[in-house]
Amino acid sequence: MGKYLSNIPLQEGIEKYCKFLDINKVRDTEYIDVEKSLNRMSSEAIYANLSAPFYNCSAMDGIAVKAESTFLANEQNMITLEESKDYIVVDTGDPIPKEFDAVIMVEDLLEKEDNSVKIIKPAIPWQHIRCLGEDVVEKEMIIPSFHTIRPQDIGSMISGKIDKIQVFKEFKVGIIPTGTELIDRHETPKIGDIIEFNSRLFEGLILEYEAVPIIYPIVEDNYEKIKTSVLRALEECDMVLINAGSSQGREDFTYDIIEELGEVCIHGLAIKPGKPAILGKINNKAVVGIPGYPVSAWVVMENIVKPVIRKSIYKEVKEKEKIEATLSKRVMSTLKYEEFVRVKLGLINNKYVATPIKRGAGTITTLVNADGVIRISQNVEGINEGEKVDIELLKDISEINNTIISIGSHDIVMDIINDELIKESFGKVHLSSTHVGSFQGLLSIIKGESHIAPIHLFDVESETYNIPFINKYLEEDVALIKLVKRTQGIIVKKGNPLNIKSVNDLINVRYINRQKGSGTRILFDYLLKKNNINKDDINGYEREEFTHMSLAKAIENGDADCGLGVYSAAHIFDLDFIPICEEEYDLLLKKDMLNSKYINSLLSTINKESFINKVKSLGGYNLENMGEVVYIK
Repeated sequence: MGKYLSNIPLQEGIEKYCKFLDINKVRDTEYIDVEKSLNRMSSEAIYANLSAPFYNCSAMDGIAVKAESTFLANEQNMITLEESKDYIVVDTGDPIPKEFDAVIMVEDLLEKEDNSVKIIKPAIPWQHIRCLGEDVVEKEMIIPSFHTIRPQDIGSMISGKIDKIQVFKEFKVGIIPTGTELIDRHETPKIGDIIEFNSRLFEGLILEYEAVPIIYPIVEDNYEKIKTSVLRALEECDMVLINAGSSQGREDFTYDIIEELGEVCIHGLAIKPGKPAILGKINNKAVVGIPGYPVSAWVVMENIVKPVIRKSIYKEVKEKEKIEATLSKRVMSTLKYEEFVRVKLGLINNKYVATPIKRGAGTITTLVNADGVIRISQNVEGINEGEKVDIELLKDISEINNTIISIGSHDIVMDIINDELIKESFGKVHLSSTHVGSFQGLLSIIKGESHIAPIHLFDVESETYNIPFINKYLEEDVALIKLVKRTQGIIVKKGNPLNIKSVNDLINVRYINRQKGSGTRILFDYLLKKNNINKDDINGYEREEFTHMSLAKAIENGDADCGLGVYSAAHIFDLDFIPICEEEYDLLLKKDMLNSKYINSLLSTINKESFINKVKSLGGYNLENMGEVVYIK
């Protein structure tokens, strides 16, 4: 059918699509109560129906006087004023009779008696009086057309006796999730089901864009049913988003539905992720086919849907705040696409360091954990380690500036530290962990890419942990914060059905390994060598997981029979565990970092009773030296 897939550059695609939609057409208007107008946009100027204030009134508590009668008052000539004749008593807001033209504050009155007062300071005409129309005069403009109404605008309009105002109608965006595999979040998932969440992601983004989201029920992969849902949404909305079905699969119907009911402008953009987006219109309304993977969907929402909505409601697309950072490792790209790479950021030695994180289009947690995004231009094949890059921020810069950057080995203890830090600081201090293994963590300290590195590097010659590696690879003064000793062993299925007792039993079973450079991988290789086992005899040696938790979950799920990991991960998933050794899991950092606010916060946290109790509850940890600082030359 000729569908799919062009490769139009992003900016060119946006301009082409906006022109295709005739996006500058005038929107319909409606009248609404002024009290309900917050964040709405006026479609015409609003003029006061009443002056504010609509009479001359006192601005102070005191007395209203004729200014002329007070001109001779001074410290040598005290003047006596008589009530009703020379003045009347007024409070703030009281009307000022026409025969009076000034107010003297009660604090400036001397020798007050029942019917008279004395003054030694003259009054200036119209002092302490709010004159008619001081705020706004009847028939004056309060707000102009195309003005987004704020709380102060509402207050001003009410004071000007405005009851209803004319505004542009809300821009409604219909969201249609499609896919036979999708289920509602309240349902219990079974194998093959996917809990639908993109619609809620879209809903939140659309609210940020200042439009009104309307979520429609999940539609199975059926051409006629999706078509019916689209037609219904078009009747009720100004724009329709069809989620999933934008590619070329046998059940990808979005292109054909838009083409049948309207017209496709673009199918395929030179962006990664998000390439198979479909940009079309039906009944002169924008209809966008958005890829199902959440990161792809987010990229399309932020870079296509957002500018269309903002232009449609006569508002600019605000530029994201940017900072310059140094890239911690090389990022490869392709000349075919403009690529959006998520990164974590840290302020280290007064410079920002950006560390790329997972790039999978289906991993929505990378959006949760990312601090910013690098846009790699279509004409660039990659960015080298150490290069300066512009980062579009996804978090407030103050949060990034108060984040402890941890790169190294994974343990659930690090997650507990983060949560305790956040609670202790009322959300002001965070710990950001990147799980790349102990050796990469050590390198991150050498290169100045992290504040701390959790490590548990086993030296096969001395059969000790961490210090031999530090002495070998680091030349400057560093320190170790002793964290925990943890029990490493073989994690197996509940009941240990294969009767695994030691490393010698790992031949002819399905093993799952940790990544190269991890302390657990180094330990496993040592155990294989010690027991004269060839790694080629281990079925699954090349299969790698990056955390103890993901390894344990894979075993629980039946994807592997066993793997080397820590007791706490086995305990969490109710798996059996064959202990092998106790290892030292410590935090490596440069010596001068010990005086920083970051590390002071961390040390305070790990010494708290609440943290200690949480770690103890996991099992498999020895806390006897926790918090001790070891200095290493």
